[in-house]
Amino acid sequence: MRGFLLCTVICSLLTGFCRADEAGSADKKLEAFFREWLEENFRLRPYEATMLGDHRFDHLLDDVSAEARQEWLQHDRDTLRRLPREIPLDQLTAAGRVDFEILRDDLNRSIWLAENTRPFEEDPRTYGRYITDSVYSLLVQSTLPQEENIRNAIARMQQIPRIVRTARENLRESPPTILETAILQNEGAIRFYEQSIFDLVGETEQLAELRAATTAILPALQEHQAFLLDSRRLRANGEWRLGPARFSEKLQLVLNAGVSARELLDDALQEFDRVQDELYLVSRQLWSSYYSGRPLPPDDAAGRRETISLVIAAVSKEHGKPEDLVDDARATVGRIKEFITRQDILTLPDPDRCQVIEMPEFRRGNSLAYLDSALPLDPEGISSYAVSPPPAAWGEERVRSFLEEYNRHMLQVLTIHEAWPGHYVQLEYSNRSPSLIRRVLQSGVFIEGWAVYTEQMMLDQGYGEGSLQLRLNQLKFYLRAVVNAILDYRMHCTQMTDEEAMELLTVQAYQSLGEAQLKVIRAKQSSTQLSTYFAGRMAHYRLRMQVQRELGDQFSLGRFHEAVLNQGSVPMKYLPDLVRTALKLEAAR
Repeated sequence: MRGFLLCTVICSLLTGFCRADEAGSADKKLEAFFREWLEENFRLRPYEATMLGDHRFDHLLDDVSAEARQEWLQHDRDTLRRLPREIPLDQLTAAGRVDFEILRDDLNRSIWLAENTRPFEEDPRTYGRYITDSVYSLLVQSTLPQEENIRNAIARMQQIPRIVRTARENLRESPPTILETAILQNEGAIRFYEQSIFDLVGETEQLAELRAATTAILPALQEHQAFLLDSRRLRANGEWRLGPARFSEKLQLVLNAGVSARELLDDALQEFDRVQDELYLVSRQLWSSYYSGRPLPPDDAAGRRETISLVIAAVSKEHGKPEDLVDDARATVGRIKEFITRQDILTLPDPDRCQVIEMPEFRRGNSLAYLDSALPLDPEGISSYAVSPPPAAWGEERVRSFLEEYNRHMLQVLTIHEAWPGHYVQLEYSNRSPSLIRRVLQSGVFIEGWAVYTEQMMLDQGYGEGSLQLRLNQLKFYLRAVVNAILDYRMHCTQMTDEEAMELLTVQAYQSLGEAQLKVIRAKQSSTQLSTYFAGRMAHYRLRMQVQRELGDQFSLGRFHEAVLNQGSVPMKYLPDLVRTALKLEAAR
């Protein structure tokens, strides 16, 4: 009997080892399959390779003709057909199955977008990525020697006239709001090649060659500007609304969370009412500090909106000068990072490679700030938290409104969102993921949701020492994320007018006129993207609440955050199981 039991144990162990070997082999096969797809994708689309950090193709630019783009689509279709035939799903590890589904879903999404949207025919901004971003990224983000980056930049610049010619061949109709942004960004591109690129590279022996290259392409860019201006008169009549069916289908693919468009809208409407209540509570506490001796407005719907609006208006006047906006953003960094470390919010990246910069002109037009992270395949590079000062062409009233929207309290919330512990920190963690698929195919819902989640979390943990002005701006900023989802749905699924959208943003969400105007433009230009902030934040927040309740006194906020970020930028539907597994492993150690 003892011999029989020993034999049974040995057989079980051997079976387990065999299954582990099969799983390990299947995971390696999946990574090899993905690398093969990636290699061909880079050959077809060199710009994508650069933006992911593979610098073998930095001297090339895509063929963006209709025929070439059909080849891109066919490559994705062929890969999607091969994936289940060549990769044994049942032999993958749990982590491998997640990666398999991420790749499958990304292919499905790319195919749907290629078949159902027409950015190369309707959105001239699409070509701006090749005209400027493809060169700018080489000079800012690549870790190759400067001499090599400049040489590659010059090689790319020589191909820009081809891109511009193809744009004229492809573009047919452009919605007016998209065209206006493209015109402004191309003006910025011209100025970039006239001067900014030389400020960027500084002293170099390649200066003469670089100047010759910029001189050669400027006529093409000026011709492109004339074409865009003519298009404003002749062709700016494209339809920007997706409609309910296409919006719902696209949102399902983008969120990848099993949540319908209508369910997300209902969730946002409920959260909208809750945040309004919190805004009123904070505004009522601040009322006497700004309106001493003046009676608080009546406690009804109209009176509550009046109270919130008046207090926000008063607090918003606490701002700096327009020329100091970037420096004011830099000034928020030290105390935010110190608080994160002192309160053990999470372990910050070391070394810190994030710099605060003034946003390049050719990228302005949609938002005040963004985060350019180090590239997944070149993770030792620099990340840039870019802040846009008000353009010189703006009048005094518009500049005032802009500065009030981004007052000294809101700038702190913005830094939390964009950098510490928001986008910069999260993407630094993401770049360390052992999974190539997760490093490359990142979920925007995870990324944006994490950044929004950190805003409230930081203040809840004590950042700002209970400042009601800071809390007021955090709630107002979060209300933006909630309203983004409402606006996204209603702009594309109903006949919501610009006037109705402006009323929602300025009256009900307390946004400045300038900010609201930019948001309406953005809603028309980027269907479903505005919904990612709210959808992701709710998923992150709810997961935190669930795990904290499950662990009770054993819950550590810092270790929870690290368990979340260590998974890479995965679709939110996978995160609960991945985090719970990680925390159990941590507890076992």
